[in-house]
Amino acid sequence: MAKGEGTEQYSNNNLLTNKPVNPDVVKLAVKREQKNRLSVCNKLCYAVGGAPYQITGCALGFFLQIYLLDVAQLDPFYASIILFVGRAWDAITDPTIGFLVSRSPWTRFGRMLPWILFSTPLAVVSYFLIWYVPVFEDGRVIWYLVFYCLFQTLQTCFHVPYSALTMFISEDQKERDSATAYRMTVEVLGTVIGTAIQGQIVGMANAPCIPTPGDNVTADGLNSSLLLEQEVNATITTVITLDQTKTAYNIASGVICSIYVLCAVVLFFGVKEKKESSRPRSERMSFWQGIRLVMGHGPYVKLVMGFLFTSLAFMLLEGNFALFCCYTLGLRNDFQNILLVIMLAATLTIPFWQWFLTKFGKKTAVYIGTSSVIPFMILVVCVKSNLIITYVVSFAAGVGVAAAFLLPWSMLPDVVDDFQVQNPDSRGHEAIFYSFYVFFTKFASGISLGISTLSLDFAGYMTRGCTQPENVDITLKVLVSAAPIGLLLIGLVIFRSYPIDEERRQGNRKLLQEQRENEADSETDSTELTDMV
Repeated sequence: MAKGEGTEQYSNNNLLTNKPVNPDVVKLAVKREQKNRLSVCNKLCYAVGGAPYQITGCALGFFLQIYLLDVAQLDPFYASIILFVGRAWDAITDPTIGFLVSRSPWTRFGRMLPWILFSTPLAVVSYFLIWYVPVFEDGRVIWYLVFYCLFQTLQTCFHVPYSALTMFISEDQKERDSATAYRMTVEVLGTVIGTAIQGQIVGMANAPCIPTPGDNVTADGLNSSLLLEQEVNATITTVITLDQTKTAYNIASGVICSIYVLCAVVLFFGVKEKKESSRPRSERMSFWQGIRLVMGHGPYVKLVMGFLFTSLAFMLLEGNFALFCCYTLGLRNDFQNILLVIMLAATLTIPFWQWFLTKFGKKTAVYIGTSSVIPFMILVVCVKSNLIITYVVSFAAGVGVAAAFLLPWSMLPDVVDDFQVQNPDSRGHEAIFYSFYVFFTKFASGISLGISTLSLDFAGYMTRGCTQPENVDITLKVLVSAAPIGLLLIGLVIFRSYPIDEERRQGNRKLLQEQRENEADSETDSTELTDMV
């Protein structure tokens, strides 16, 4: 409040002076306002840059686990190691790249865009090799671990600068929020594209399951629909081989790599990064200084912790939903279409959530959007397996997924603005705030995915089995329903103490605008003094 009062007093003192209005100042203010405006083309080009992260992330999130288990035929224990180490390594690279980005010198292309340009070629090569099954068997675990970690590193070199770019495409908060809405729409559309490409191409060449001796006996956990599925798979085996399934994964990854490159090119040539001419950057800081910086800002900590738990819930659901559809619901040949329905519903409802948070506030949108998915998580495990009901539930769940995509990236700029208001002399740390948010989320998701895959191993998961033991069925229900619901509830409790409501957000916006106007006035006065001398 003291800073706000000081700023207000400073503004009033300026108004009380009889200083004549300088036409150059008026022209400068109009020019600054026009400079901060983004055209629809600029917003679309910026938004397209978010698609590669979501397309590849969706393909990896939904399909990597089942690919490692049923196509690469790795032991669940080793698959869990790959998933955990890959995610943990990905988490570690985020703050590291964040610091490197924040220390990058300004070039004629900007500070963020060169990272995006140079990381793209190597990223697509490493991504393709993740979905390639090498001819040797002994070193496959090392193969997937190396290329998975390498891709995560290179993708971080793309995504951290891209995320921080939000703060440099415009100084106007409304323009940034609008660009973020465009970005979230394209990113959720990217998840649809990733699900469609990976799911439909791979779905046409599903790896045939292997009947086990117990499948011939009708026992607990084996119903007539699952037994019928065995007969269908027995027919499929004569047409589709495992080699054809491997080829399908290669084709899907090749298509995704092409889209990745195209989006990076559109972003690089369609977006102009604005230099911080009037905002001097602070001194460089060490890794631990950065941690103290971001963790010392209360609103940031509460925002990150809240979205940490909600993101974990959706990642846990995402990582295990394909297995849940195949083995618990018995919808082995339809799971790719069910995933597509979820992502399509999320894409269609992004504009609704953007309108909702504008109308009722971002904090209210968090509560409504996050809690809306809980009933459908309960319904999907309680209702007997039915394809039509599953499609309906999946579409409804996609509405909540849209809110989970939009809200974190829409609220992070508010936290950065709040920090700048409270620390006006500490500038140039935007990449640190974004990278640490991604760090905490990815590290925790790596732990959750590793534990979930290990739990399937302990439950007795059978690679490429037409059916699974009852313990696996129970474990999958916990992983896609009970555990995510608990995480969502914890996240909602944390959000109760999140302090940046609409009143504070608008107040920060006005204070930052006054700071920028005062800086611009100082520059103008300095220029006039120089001319007089």
